[in-house]
Amino acid sequence: MMLRKSALFACSLALTLGLAAPASLQAQEPSSEPSSEPAIEQGSAGGDVPAETYSQEETVAAAEKFFGGTTSGLAKTIEKAFSELGRPVGYIIGNEGSGAFVVGLRYGEGNLVYKGGGSTKVYWQGPSVGWDIGGNASKVFTLVYNLRWTKDLYQRFPGVDGSLYVVAGIGLNYQRAGDITLAPIRTGVGLRAGANIGYLAYTREKRLNPF
Repeated sequence: MMLRKSALFACSLALTLGLAAPASLQAQEPSSEPSSEPAIEQGSAGGDVPAETYSQEETVAAAEKFFGGTTSGLAKTIEKAFSELGRPVGYIIGNEGSGAFVVGLRYGEGNLVYKGGGSTKVYWQGPSVGWDIGGNASKVFTLVYNLRWTKDLYQRFPGVDGSLYVVAGIGLNYQRAGDITLAPIRTGVGLRAGANIGYLAYTREKRLNPF
């Protein structure tokens, strides 16, 4: 009975978020107009991702500009990611909306940016299961590691259990698929109470179905 209620809730929440979310999160027909985004340069590691990486100082500056303010918590969070993962090849800046009642859903969209030049649109969506209640809309700054080909980003990234780190209202956790690691950074408004286990699927186009 509990599983049936959770499944019905997930379907209901997906429809609610899909219909009530801001227009930026609504599904849209793909545009037939040529993309105005810069072309991504050929990387030296045999992929289309530029070989250049971001320094810690550059990353902090970009995150502060994106979030619109300077906090010690943001700098400490990025310092932790650098100490554990090193220098990222790029980052994703975007917005997302989520909600949960035991079964949660999350939808987002943003731009993947490389230091060596170029950017591309990316979307993400996925479920989570756990003791998690609430809803929010927030900005997300995601560090990207070990990505050689942009196409390899478009897959499911499970959350790394026990990786959640929160300091001064800034949250960091890791998602991993093969050698590729993503490190989303969210502000306090984007943190839901509780612990959850789930994944995010990163895609080229918007999707309402999180599964």
